[in-house]
Amino acid sequence: MSTLTELTRPDRLDELREWLDETGTLDIADELTRLDPAQRAVVFRLLAKDRALTVFESLDPAHQQELLDGLRAERVRELIESLDPDDRARLLDEMPAKIAKQLQSGLSAQDRYATATLLGYPAESAGRVMSPEYVNVRASMSAADALAKVRRVGGNVENLRVLTVTDDARRLVGTVDLATLVTASPAARINDLVEAETYSVRADEDQEVAARLMREADLVALPVVDREDRLVGIITVDDAMAILEAEETEDISRIGGVEPLERAYMSASVLGLARKRAVWLLVLIVAAALTVNVLQFFEETLEALVTLALFIPLLIDTGGNSGSQASTVVIRAMAVGEVRFSDLPRIIWRETRVGLLLGAMLAFVGFPIVGLLFGWDFATVIAFTLVAVCTWASFAGGMLPVIAKRVGIDPAVVSAPLITTLVDATGLVIYFLIARVVLADRIAGVASAAM
Repeated sequence: MSTLTELTRPDRLDELREWLDETGTLDIADELTRLDPAQRAVVFRLLAKDRALTVFESLDPAHQQELLDGLRAERVRELIESLDPDDRARLLDEMPAKIAKQLQSGLSAQDRYATATLLGYPAESAGRVMSPEYVNVRASMSAADALAKVRRVGGNVENLRVLTVTDDARRLVGTVDLATLVTASPAARINDLVEAETYSVRADEDQEVAARLMREADLVALPVVDREDRLVGIITVDDAMAILEAEETEDISRIGGVEPLERAYMSASVLGLARKRAVWLLVLIVAAALTVNVLQFFEETLEALVTLALFIPLLIDTGGNSGSQASTVVIRAMAVGEVRFSDLPRIIWRETRVGLLLGAMLAFVGFPIVGLLFGWDFATVIAFTLVAVCTWASFAGGMLPVIAKRVGIDPAVVSAPLITTLVDATGLVIYFLIARVVLADRIAGVASAAM
């Protein structure tokens, strides 16, 4: 079968139309991300108006912006106006300020106000990603009146499965499922149908907190309130899923020592991929200079017993891996809300014992092997170093992410690569200090023989 790239040629547009008719919306959106911007615009122009909007909404903001660059101004205006307010705000937020302002000026007064309201909230806050379009009913209403309102205004609302309920001052009372409303007696009061437990989030709260609350409480919509508990919007489950995907992608990238990409991997340029990795490599090179300084400081010890150098890769890799394991487990526990800063003493105590146990296990395995090959004094050094390095690495790996979050740093930033580099340098210090104590007589004998 021909590739989509080949179908964008002028002489094969009929085949391209046939492919679009036979292909699902999500598959079209996925294939568009693999095309260059010019080919993407060719495919998009052949889509029917309603389907084009659905495909456009399925793209991430970076690809949406590139696609708009290849369309006529009138088509761009139609697409921007057709988007839901939260999706429109997300797209404009990614654009250069001058272009975003021009696009906003072309919106209707109502759309412009809704978009400006969302963009007025802090970046990555619940208010920035909420939808201001929802069906709200008053607690004093009857079920029949509430259903009448749903029929009257529900056609332009993204989510109808859950209705928000407020008092006469627009303060949030709770939520009611549409199914509950439909099956209730027409005379029933909304106040009697409200869910027993109500969840909500402040507009200035972090968007990740809101999204995780929705996942944990199994919600399809989450009310967003201001500081006076007045309802200002809702976050829908599709937006929550997108937030969690973005946050987890960011954490995974930084744990691996890479800045997160703003677009799909296959559509990112080679220069863009290199730029995202280069910063971390430079940071880690600077951090790795500590290891060089440690080796230089203990140069005399290494010259006296060259055999010590044989075990350096083994020990620093083991320490780095142990620290990486601890930080990964703790970061994940923090991300899903299993641990808080108040748990720091328990985390440290737990990880210290885990590291001690791991080090003891490795020492038990390594001691006889090193002893038979290099001597029992070297085996003693390696055994004690393994215990000490694993304990220290687990301690650091468990502690640093929690402290980082407390001071406002993304825990993923002090994750595996940085902790590994830190443990490499400190692990060498531990190794050489233990070697100086255990092998003091041998080091002194070699030094005196050389004089």
